[in-house]
Amino acid sequence: MDLSYILNHLGEDRARYFDAVIPPIVQSAIFAHPDVATMRLRMADEFAEHVYTRGLNPTVEIVARKLAALEGGESCLMFGSGVAAVAAGVLASVSAGDEVLCVDKPYAWTSQLLRKLLSRLGVRSRFIDARATGDVAAAISDATRLILLESPNSLTFEQQDLAAIATLARARGIRTMVDNSYATPLGQQPLELGIDLVAHSATKYLNGHSDVLAGCLIGSEALMRQVFQGPYMTLGAILSPHDAWLLLRGLRTLPARMRQIAETTQQVIAFLETQPRVTRIHYPQHSSHPQWQLTASQLRHANGLLSIELEVPDIAAVDRFVDGLQRFLIAASWGGYESLVFPVAGVREWRSLNDPASVPLNLVRLSIGLESADVLTADLAQALARI
Repeated sequence: MDLSYILNHLGEDRARYFDAVIPPIVQSAIFAHPDVATMRLRMADEFAEHVYTRGLNPTVEIVARKLAALEGGESCLMFGSGVAAVAAGVLASVSAGDEVLCVDKPYAWTSQLLRKLLSRLGVRSRFIDARATGDVAAAISDATRLILLESPNSLTFEQQDLAAIATLARARGIRTMVDNSYATPLGQQPLELGIDLVAHSATKYLNGHSDVLAGCLIGSEALMRQVFQGPYMTLGAILSPHDAWLLLRGLRTLPARMRQIAETTQQVIAFLETQPRVTRIHYPQHSSHPQWQLTASQLRHANGLLSIELEVPDIAAVDRFVDGLQRFLIAASWGGYESLVFPVAGVREWRSLNDPASVPLNLVRLSIGLESADVLTADLAQALARI
């Protein structure tokens, strides 16, 4: 994969926009046609032609081509959020009477999509521990049409053997989809492993600046056309041209940001390992992770998202630790330039969207940003002293 070409040149036909180095924001909602015959031809294939920005927009198209190339896919559709991308992939894959098998600790709003919205539409969802492929095989029923994975997930970072599950699913005619937000295309390319659809919350590392909400769904052209003609055009949860332009800016620095974040994270983890109040570190590349061997074979790049379990007498002590941090902002997202902290199980709103028993009450998630390791470890040290 030629990262330099993809990030800096692919899809950017500069002769079309006055040889400007940076592509313009094509903010037009509609596109005119030179004659009726051309309009008919273009409207017959809005997947590939500019008719209405709800379908195809030149600025959004540039970003979509880059993300498809990064994932090794044929086509990509852009959405206004990551959960919109996941929802479109699910809705395009199931009908009333079908079943979705999903990992047992998905993103909170993915859980809501399956538990509340799809159940009203006659689609059953079951949540399974998918770390062992044999357990996935045993859970498949005659009604299973989609296996929905997150590898790793964004809380305790369980992984699934993507190649093995993809092989299992294809043999039975079942579609597979993976939320690849954690790994990014630099760390993992599920399509190469046989997965059918790959979703991202591009809000996270792909953008990296905490100023855009975006999502993408990537797969074969045939599958993307199916999504396009269904939930994409029907529901209209699209990415705006301006946000696509900002996302393009963020993508330029993706490799450099990920290298710096991964290096800093290793230093932060080395510090956390020395702290008696930190009883467990959840991080795929950490030697204590129970799926360390799968990480080594499947996940090529480290990042900055980890969780720690604290030795605390009560939730109030967790709050003292989090409130005591000065360089980590308290926020629910991750993947930006800034370091964040989120007391996962202690937040009532988060617990209302999930099974509270699935996550320890003393779990705190950290997203390492672009600050120096010395600054972050000093901040963690003084906050741990408050417990």
